[in-house]
Amino acid sequence: MESAVLFDGEKKGRGLKANKELSAGEVVFAEPSYAAVVFDSLASQVCHSCFRRQAKLHRCAQCKFAHYCDRTCQTACWDEHKQECGAIKKIIKAPSENVRLAARVLWRIHKDAGIASDSQLVSVDELEDHVTDLSEEDLKQLKTDVHNFLEYWSYGRKQHSTDYISQIFGIIKCNAFTMSDQRGLQAVGVGLFPNLCLVNHDCWPNCTVILNHGNQSAVSSSLHSQRRIELRALGKIRAGEELTVSYVDFLNLSAERQMQLRERYYFECTCEHCSNKPSADKVKEVNAYSKECLEKIEKSRVEGNYNEVVKLCRECLEKQENVLADTHLHKLRVLSVASEVLSYVHSFTEAADYARRMVEGYMKLYHPNNAQLGMAIMRTGVTHWHAGQIEAGHAMICKAYGILLVTHGPNHSITRDLESIRMQTEMELKLFEQNEQVYHSMRDAALKKQPLASSSSADENIKGLFCKK
Repeated sequence: MESAVLFDGEKKGRGLKANKELSAGEVVFAEPSYAAVVFDSLASQVCHSCFRRQAKLHRCAQCKFAHYCDRTCQTACWDEHKQECGAIKKIIKAPSENVRLAARVLWRIHKDAGIASDSQLVSVDELEDHVTDLSEEDLKQLKTDVHNFLEYWSYGRKQHSTDYISQIFGIIKCNAFTMSDQRGLQAVGVGLFPNLCLVNHDCWPNCTVILNHGNQSAVSSSLHSQRRIELRALGKIRAGEELTVSYVDFLNLSAERQMQLRERYYFECTCEHCSNKPSADKVKEVNAYSKECLEKIEKSRVEGNYNEVVKLCRECLEKQENVLADTHLHKLRVLSVASEVLSYVHSFTEAADYARRMVEGYMKLYHPNNAQLGMAIMRTGVTHWHAGQIEAGHAMICKAYGILLVTHGPNHSITRDLESIRMQTEMELKLFEQNEQVYHSMRDAALKKQPLASSSSADENIKGLFCKK
């Protein structure tokens, strides 16, 4: 835990922040599970030690419930399983995963004498449980779990109050981490990781959590590496910056995310992506306005009234700002028309800005080698080139060329024309890098004579891309 430190986040409660600057992909910390169990439904399909799915597993001869890859996995897991094994034998049938996990947590607490290890920032029973916040339905389920637990519990004469057992179940409900199989394709179990529990939520987090199943290939279990979670930085994180992960899927609507966070974690998210979300009525209103505006834009464009088209596009984009997402199809359509028409009337600087925003939206929606994406990036690159933004223009033209080689092939007329343009912009970029002032002087002189420098068929073809067919 050298890279993270505990702090009091006041309203948010405790949290972790970076103790040093972190770079993208860096492991902030790794943590083995405090306790973990395989889901009931997969008990015979997943190894109870390494959590890998296997076709043929060996069953524990004593309890006949736990399954393992082989003898080495079984030996490695015996310390966790031995109390459980006796308890299952006693009641014959294994209880639910919640009850099994609560029992494993308590056996671990007894083993450690309730003292947190040096690498553990807080003891398990200091984690949030939110038992007092449970709904009537959840309280009913809690009573059932506690009853089943008391039948299952078999730690000698050591007994616990129902309040303490309820607290453990509350901790599991709020803090348990779903564990996936070795391919990350299916949830196969659930575990408790005390340090990870301290990382707060953000819908747009700076960290991600992955499960590393460890290495159990060695014949000797003493050489196995433990299954563990790894908290990894998604980008550069400054020293002192709070570490966050997302508790829910960001692709869910804001209202759905808020509901999930309230029901399971008992808090309202106030991150930028939730607090700045417009109301459903506002989105509906702007959506209807955009649809109507696009009809007016198309009518004006057909009539050749380009000034009116630009005016309507600007008004529509202003109305959509902070309401519709950057990938909303109405917004992308307006950006496309605005960049096309402004390019046609040689207002390249403004056209380049709209085209860039359009392509950024497309890149989130299209496959990286989609033909339409390649054509859009090509037009955007040419627009930047004509706007005098040679660096951005050349980069986009090269990106488009790479896509069109895949989608159109090297011998297609568009690909060949784009290759001519790519060579032209490459030469201009070299001149720009040698002497920026000379480059702009030569460009200005050329534009006074012929704005689009249409001496080649390639340039003519690109000019044609901005005209309505």
